[in-house]
Amino acid sequence: MKALIFDLDGTLLDTLKDLAVSTNHVLENNGYPPHPLEAYNYLVGQGVRHLIEFALPQEARESRRIDRLVQEFSAYYEGHWDVHTRPYDGIREMLDRLFQTGRPIGILSNKPHNFTVLCVDKMLAGYPFTLVMGHREPFPRKPDPQSALHMARELNLAPREIMFCGDTSIDMQTATRAGMYAVGVTWGFRPRGELLENGARQLAESPADVITIFNAAE
Repeated sequence: MKALIFDLDGTLLDTLKDLAVSTNHVLENNGYPPHPLEAYNYLVGQGVRHLIEFALPQEARESRRIDRLVQEFSAYYEGHWDVHTRPYDGIREMLDRLFQTGRPIGILSNKPHNFTVLCVDKMLAGYPFTLVMGHREPFPRKPDPQSALHMARELNLAPREIMFCGDTSIDMQTATRAGMYAVGVTWGFRPRGELLENGARQLAESPADVITIFNAAE
């Protein structure tokens, strides 16, 4: 492998509680019931609009209402995204060793691009990521592979030379559709079975495993 692309939420950063608190704030502010923290393991991962739409009761999922609540969520989350969010244990040590290899390392998230950059700049400051990309036009959200393929072109590498590391079926599908080497991490938001069923070539049980797989994968 000549490069490595990481997902962000659930892979490098534990963002779940801040996402849950912000979404529940918007729900309760508009008279809808909140969800327990564990429910957000399955609500997050496909972008803010998907999060808000499926957090709402089915009968309330009207397009204009979703648009309005997305705006409310974005405004609230911008001021509260870093209350609980932190890198997972072992992530900094993993990145220290990965960057010593001299190979390009990037981040690709379904989080809005501005939030992705904000999170990386604050929580992973000092690491020289080659590319950091959240969801932005004209690229569709993962699992559509276009954003991953764009990153491959920017790196001037064939997709098969890139390892893609994430914690959900969305990430494994993205990697597989792009022709990249899919590695699932087991400390994130989704179970092992989901990762394997959606194309994971290997599973990393700890951040240290990512280094081993990256150095050995062909």
